[in-house]
Amino acid sequence: MATDYDAPRRSEADELAEDSLEELKQRRNEAQSAVVDVDESDSAENFELPGADLSGEELTVKVLPKQADEFTCSRCFLVHHRSRLANQRDGQYVCRDCAF
Repeated sequence: MATDYDAPRRSEADELAEDSLEELKQRRNEAQSAVVDVDESDSAENFELPGADLSGEELTVKVLPKQADEFTCSRCFLVHHRSRLANQRDGQYVCRDCAF
């Protein structure tokens, strides 16, 4: 098959512009008819509403003491790793987030 290299090149946008209205409608309907997989575990019964009574629930968290390479920020009172230390004055440590 011979190729005419002097002919103007056609892009995908040019081809879409020449499509008939029926073809465009059909493509739109095909794109919107996607099937959604719904797990049974995602049913409305498993969603917690804001303000729900959680007084019967119990949360178990393992609390570790502050490690040797950690410090407590004197402004936000969070425990950070030494790599987050911005400044230290008179025993007061300040993290990078609070230093700005």
